[in-house]
Amino acid sequence: MSQNRNMKIAATVITSTLLMSGCGLFGGEKPKELDPPQDVSYVEDGDKVNEDTLKEEESAAGEKGEEKAQTNTRQLYLIDSNGLVVAQSFDLPKQEGVAKQVLEYLVAGGPVSNILPDGFRAVIPQDTQVDVNVKDGTAIVDFSKEFKNYQAEDELKILQSITWTLTQFDSVKTVKIMINGHEQKEMPVNGTPISSELSRADGINFDTADVMDITNTKPLTVYFTAQHNDQEYYVPVTTRISNDEKDPIAAVVKELTEGPSIASALLSTFEPSVKLLDEPKVEDGTVTLNFNESIYGSADEEKKMVSMHVLNSLVLSLTEQPGIEEVVLTVDGKADLVNEDGKKIAEPVSRPVNVNTGSF
Repeated sequence: MSQNRNMKIAATVITSTLLMSGCGLFGGEKPKELDPPQDVSYVEDGDKVNEDTLKEEESAAGEKGEEKAQTNTRQLYLIDSNGLVVAQSFDLPKQEGVAKQVLEYLVAGGPVSNILPDGFRAVIPQDTQVDVNVKDGTAIVDFSKEFKNYQAEDELKILQSITWTLTQFDSVKTVKIMINGHEQKEMPVNGTPISSELSRADGINFDTADVMDITNTKPLTVYFTAQHNDQEYYVPVTTRISNDEKDPIAAVVKELTEGPSIASALLSTFEPSVKLLDEPKVEDGTVTLNFNESIYGSADEEKKMVSMHVLNSLVLSLTEQPGIEEVVLTVDGKADLVNEDGKKIAEPVSRPVNVNTGSF
């Protein structure tokens, strides 16, 4: 973590709050379609149970498996207590038209009201009706007139929330906004221009505090952490880097080590002395990074342990880059790192689907 700019997060908190499954950080793979198949839960039989007990357990397991089969895990981009747009993962009822469903869960006073995490709020004005048509990679979203009933300071956040919520699906690349059947070139309250191909490339949670000349820059999205009470979560932030920067992967590492702006409520766990010893190597969607020993952090060098927050921030940030699907870490050319559970990080680490599940 940058000691000059941020507070340090204790590793003991991280250990208790994050899980790994297989090669992914939180398990699972990115939804490939709007209605992917769901896994079914199975129950383990006890060593000795009587017939009645077994029937009761099987019945309960069946109900539980049926309940799980009737839900899909989706990401909803909500506004946190710091005014940042943040993904939270929820198990939503399985139904057709999930693009419409996730937007309905962004409406204030709607079904999201019963599942909102502490410190978060919905982004779309109350009573707004939504219709969505996905065609050729574009989600055409038609809102009712109630969509105009928002505060000016929320305008950009609403655009970002809608865009990032819909583009969690591989079948959605861009978004168009309509109100009562009329395409919008700008937002109705504060006039924020709407790109003709609104996408994740337009960025999220802009941090331009340290940028002197924005005209000679390009966007780069990295992930820092934030905290509300005892809940920690990852926040995507779009900063600006020079147009002369030829290696976006090295730029990601640089931004993470420098940390977020002082004025933000965001945190980073990278030591400022973390550096790449070699140029990143990319092959078949996997990037290999060779760090100096500072990647371990001051307390973990002897154990060769990498903080879970460091690992997660790296993987989330790097897989925002086109063509990057997995990350391999080495230190001084050796792949003998371990995670906070003491397990070797021997396989490439893939991007998690279920970020910020509310379990921390």
